[in-house]
Order: sequence, then structure tokens, then C-alpha cells
Amino acid sequence: MLKIFRILVPSMLIMMLAGCGSGEAGGNNLDYEQTKKMIVDILKTDDGKKAIQELMEDDKMKQKLVMDQTVVSETIERTLTSDKGTEFWKKSFEDPKFAESIAKSMKKENEKLLKDLMKDPEYRGMMIEVLKDPELEKEVTNVLKSKEYREHLQTVVTETFESPLFKAKIQEILLKAASEVKSGEKGGESGEQSDKEQGGDQGGGQSGQGGS
Repeated sequence: MLKIFRILVPSMLIMMLAGCGSGEAGGNNLDYEQTKKMIVDILKTDDGKKAIQELMEDDKMKQKLVMDQTVVSETIERTLTSDKGTEFWKKSFEDPKFAESIAKSMKKENEKLLKDLMKDPEYRGMMIEVLKDPELEKEVTNVLKSKEYREHLQTVVTETFESPLFKAKIQEILLKAASEVKSGEKGGESGEQSDKEQGGDQGGGQSGQGGS
């Protein structure tokens, strides 16, 4: 909706400015760059921002934008599903940078979708059936045994070990384990000392009774 609004407002301002210019200047024409700069400067002023805000709050404009949004959505849908649209997306996704950008932008949505699907009993049942398929098991086994996969796994493990985050986590675990070991040793020493003291007290008591 906002994108449509950003297109409509400048267009309206251009027509208004063109009308004013033709009436007042008596035929003095401004070129495109000058007109564009003038509009941008106007939109940056407080009056320009206020005018846009008032325009957005107008009920008729809101209704118009909602109607236009439906038209734009239908147009985009037809464009994307056309042969040219399919060819465009096919070529676009062949670009690694474009594919990476799309994947990052949709990461949260994909994670949410996957979590929702995993909660669906029908989807889980379908996944279990797929994983039980003998042909799939055979293919997975062949992949796991392949040289390429082992090399890839070795690379992943090496990169993981060299990761600063992984090193910091391992260091934290080792320090915690060492602290627990020291605490256990101190507890054992104090227990042995207590047993010795109790043994000494008992020995002294018995010798006292023997002397009496």
C-alpha cells in the first residue's frame, strides 16, 4: 500500500506543479531533472510532510489505496505466473547473490512454516512414510558413503572447530568442569578431615573409660 502511495503522490504533485507553471510562467518549461528536484525539495519540507500526512488520513484516499492494492496484487500475480515471469525468476535464481538474498529474507518465514508443519500430525506421518521408503534409504546410504559427502563433512567439522564461537563454548565447558572437580575435591577433603576428628574423639573417649 505504501509503495503505491509513494507512486501516486509524486505523480499528483507533478501534475499540480505543471499546471501552476503553465499558468504563471506563460510557457516556460522545466526539464525533468529540475522538476524532480523541486518535488523532492518540497517533500522534504515540513509543509510537504504535513500535506502527505493529511492526505494519508483522508478516508477517500485510504479507500482508493485499498482498491488499488487489490488491482496491483492481481496484476503482480498474473505477471509472476506468466511465461515471461517464470523465465525471469528462473534466470534470477541462477544468480547466487540473488538466491542468497531471497533465502535470507525468507528465513524467518520458512522457519515458522517448518515448525507449524512439524506440529501437524498429517505432515509428520507423511514425512515418516517418505523416510521409510526403501529407495530413499538406499539413496541416503549411498550419499553418506560417498567420497564427496565425507570431504564435505570433514570441511564442516574443521570449520566448526576453528569457529571462535565454538572455541569460546568449549572453553566455557572446560572451565565449568574444572570448577566442579575442584569443588568435589574440597568436599572430599573436608569429609575425610571430619571423619578423622570424629575417630580421634572416639579414641580419646575409649582410653578415658579404660583408665577409670
